[in-house]
Amino acid sequence: MKIVRRLGASPRERGSLNGETCPDIFELSDGNFAVIGTEATAALDKELPPDAGRADYERIVIVSRETLVRAKADIPDA
Repeated sequence: MKIVRRLGASPRERGSLNGETCPDIFELSDGNFAVIGTEATAALDKELPPDAGRADYERIVIVSRETLVRAKADIPDA
């Protein structure tokens, strides 16, 4: 599995000049996506709706609105 491309603007393009705020979204060679975000499992786990689930190896990650909005044009429809 490899990173194929970044979706949206780089952290630097979004104003991160010191590397401290670097949420990011990547498309992987297997067609899946990887995200860099703020780990928030403990804070949000109990907030999940009843029909949502999370395996022990999965984490809830927050990606900034700006990161996702700027990635929207790069996200494939199918």
